[in-house]
Amino acid sequence: MTQLIIRQKFSTPVRRDEVEGDWDIRGFDCHSFSDPPGKEWNDFIHQTNELLTVVVGQLELTIENKTILVQPGDEVFILKGAIHSVKNCNNNHTNWLFGYD
Repeated sequence: MTQLIIRQKFSTPVRRDEVEGDWDIRGFDCHSFSDPPGKEWNDFIHQTNELLTVVVGQLELTIENKTILVQPGDEVFILKGAIHSVKNCNNNHTNWLFGYD
C-alpha cells in the first residue's frame, strides 16, 4: 500500500491548478468533489486508473481491504479494477480532487 500513496505530494494549501497541471502531464483528467461529514462512497471499481488528492479535510480510503487516512496534499494512485471505498472522516466538508487516465 505504501507505493500507492505519496504523502504531501502537493504543498498546502492545495491549489487545483497545480494538481490539474501535474495530472494532465501524466494523462489524467481532474474533477472536484465536496462531501459532508460521514459521506461514504462504497465498493467502486473503475476500468481506468485513478488519482485522488485531498484539498481540505481528510478521507478514509480503503483499497482492497487496506485502509489509509488521506490528508491534504497526499496523492493516492488507485489501480484500475481495484475495489475501493472513500469516507469523509472529517467533522466538516472534505474537498478533494480525483482523475482518471
